[in-house]
Amino acid sequence: MIGPKRGIDMADHALLEYDMKIKSGEQEKDDLQPIDGASLPSPLGSWDRPYKFHIADDCGSVDITLSRLLHAVEATVEVLILEVKNSFSLSVRCLASGFNEEIRIFDGTIADSQGLKRSVVAVMDNSFIDLKFKVGAMSSSSDQHCCSFKVKMHGHDIEEIKTDFALILVKVIWSTLPWGFSA
Repeated sequence: MIGPKRGIDMADHALLEYDMKIKSGEQEKDDLQPIDGASLPSPLGSWDRPYKFHIADDCGSVDITLSRLLHAVEATVEVLILEVKNSFSLSVRCLASGFNEEIRIFDGTIADSQGLKRSVVAVMDNSFIDLKFKVGAMSSSSDQHCCSFKVKMHGHDIEEIKTDFALILVKVIWSTLPWGFSA
């Protein structure tokens, strides 16, 4: 058959598709694939709070935390590393909608100016998104910097974080789904 190898049909509020691979060889065909599938969470379960579930397979298992938010806004988080003075370690975590579950946005080493991969987070309306930055030398403790943004229907917010290692620009771009936001 010529054309797509896979099709997706959705007849519920949400479809979650999983395709996780563990790199184990030079070529993609050598990689292990612990998860490949999809699930349709029932609309009758918990809303507006995180919940966890476990997926097991022959190659391993994964614990997934997710939440279904009834009235939410999409926050696209952009982090730009500017004016780097020295290499440093950086950890960026996100707390959203008053939940205690952290979302890891970045964890690694920064050696030069760059933009980190954008992250998209759903945030309940009338709440906040809090970003925690741990910045430090490779071999010592880290300084923590935080910034908090109140949810908006549209537009963006920008904040600068000045550290001993670099200038960090944080931008959150807000957008809503046409049927998912109530003013």
